[in-house]
Amino acid sequence: MKKLYKLKLIALAISTTFITACGDAQTNIVEKDPIVVENEHDHDDDDHDHDDGYTIDSLGRLAVLAGDSNEASFYDLDDNALLETFTLTNDSNTLSSSPDFRYAVIASRAQDYLGFIDGGLWREDHGEHLHDYEQSPAASSYELTSGSRPTHLVKHDGQLAVFYDGDADSGTTASVEVLTDNDITSATATLPGISYDINMHGVAEPRGEHLLSTLRRDDSESTSVAKVLPDQVGVYHFHDGEYELEQTLDVTCPDLHGAAQNHDYVAFGCSDGVLLAHQHDDEYEAEKIANIAAVGDLRIGSIYGHEDSETFIGVASGHGGGEAVIVTINPATAQMEELEWQLADGASAVSYSFSAHGEHFLILDSLGFLNVFSAHDHDGEMHWELEGQVDITEQDVSTMPEGMSFSMTVAQNGQFAYVADPIAQHVVQVHLEDLEIESEVELTFAPSAITWLGIAQEEEH
Repeated sequence: MKKLYKLKLIALAISTTFITACGDAQTNIVEKDPIVVENEHDHDDDDHDHDDGYTIDSLGRLAVLAGDSNEASFYDLDDNALLETFTLTNDSNTLSSSPDFRYAVIASRAQDYLGFIDGGLWREDHGEHLHDYEQSPAASSYELTSGSRPTHLVKHDGQLAVFYDGDADSGTTASVEVLTDNDITSATATLPGISYDINMHGVAEPRGEHLLSTLRRDDSESTSVAKVLPDQVGVYHFHDGEYELEQTLDVTCPDLHGAAQNHDYVAFGCSDGVLLAHQHDDEYEAEKIANIAAVGDLRIGSIYGHEDSETFIGVASGHGGGEAVIVTINPATAQMEELEWQLADGASAVSYSFSAHGEHFLILDSLGFLNVFSAHDHDGEMHWELEGQVDITEQDVSTMPEGMSFSMTVAQNGQFAYVADPIAQHVVQVHLEDLEIESEVELTFAPSAITWLGIAQEEEH
């Protein structure tokens, strides 16, 4: 039996310097000069364009949305100090990161809006060496407002695909835009993408020159029960500055919702199973893994994948909520099996994520436990097993502010996860190998969402 780790948080006395800089997120101050950071690679002549490169050793930064205001605060994870606070354009927002983790992405679905805030840490490839930069967080004037209802934002290998659902009531159609961190920095006016002739609640997966994006047939042909859900997937190829539909997968996916990818496959959740698209050069072969008995009449509506993980994790739940069924999906063997683990009585999952390099899968629950899983090889097959739990709160979870929950983000440069506690108004840093809380970021507000920003560490193979 695995050893169960239940670690209560010991409050840490951390000296925090608050530097408040409330301002309009429309003011473009991205072009301010970088802060020079001394390190072992520096030369006395301050010329950093040298062959041995220039790197910054930093835990990164944390962007935090306030639950009671339209503000985003940025913290330095090296000393847990507040760097900047920005007033956002809209009151209702979601928070995520850009594909290379330099920018915080602020999305307001109801306002048809995407904005960006520079976290201040990034890396450039100068050919013979890598060059890192550090500056204060800065709001960007670049924004995306041409699409209707930005909903699913999917990033993979340096690209971000934004799927706009459109809206039948206003007569707006669905569309997709694909961008990179460089597009944000350069304020690219026209982004490549797709324009549909119908609205749909869809998703797009960027994959190099390809974009796998959903298709919604007219209601007379569709196999989806919900009139806004797609049931097919198209393969678009980027050339001559635009995406063109080159292939429509010949396997349908009723009530398609949720998608993910790894090195070889792209997976889509369907009401009757999981659609797998396997890449062979520029062609994709499709197959369906049928739902197992444990899934029953539920729909796998969320799928999680990682470039270095052989298996996907799927979550099946009903439209009305209730207990979810978590399954593992092995595309190489076309098999689905239920995860041999259950949430504690009274708990529900509030967040899921792979770790930076895919060796851990994390499930954060409503009782304040971070459940850490690892993949193990048994007779040539990979199985996910619970390594342990970390209890991230000492608070009475029944006092959770209405409409809020614990939230989580994962560092991309080490074995750390960060969990926000709206009750205690802080964020704790959890070491995923030791299963211990190592520090905390004190807040002055209840956090509604967090995301890690910084310079991602490339895994050595």
